[in-house]
Amino acid sequence: MANAGFTIWFTGLSGAGKSTLSEALELRLRARGRNVEILDGDKVRTHLSKGLGFSKEDRDTNIKRIAFVAGLLTRNGVVCISAAIAPYRDARAWAREEIGNFVEIYVKCPLEVCRQRDVKGLYKLVDEGKVKNFTGVDDPYEEPLNPELVVETDKETIEESVDRIFAKLEELGYLEPVPVA
Repeated sequence: MANAGFTIWFTGLSGAGKSTLSEALELRLRARGRNVEILDGDKVRTHLSKGLGFSKEDRDTNIKRIAFVAGLLTRNGVVCISAAIAPYRDARAWAREEIGNFVEIYVKCPLEVCRQRDVKGLYKLVDEGKVKNFTGVDDPYEEPLNPELVVETDKETIEESVDRIFAKLEELGYLEPVPVA
């Protein structure tokens, strides 16, 4: 199983660190000789899900599209990293079922910290009334009930989170443990 494809499904609020973790994880996985593709929520919305809004139905459609592509990649031996908010448990459960080799990682970060980071300026737009139905503010985010791992980006460094993710992937059999020299 250690050479099989699998999907790492990051979920969490905007600004929690999903994209940052994805990029750091990608580098480490490639260094281990794995083929990796990141399906970043923002990029997917620009290309694969262009024209979708932010209703529950549109958000679910977006997640189904990401899951479809992730499933194809996974079946072909690729490590797929999904970095999308994916606010609803039922859509994430559907993705898990569709993909199979699925590792859900909750990128947990308090809303106040996400607001302070506001890398994309989205929380500012929400505060100015220019953006409505924003996940975690005026639209729900359903925290995962049983993710394989929770990383807390307000309490640990990127490196610590990536180390914990690698340890979990080794524990689950998706990666071979690195022999200690």
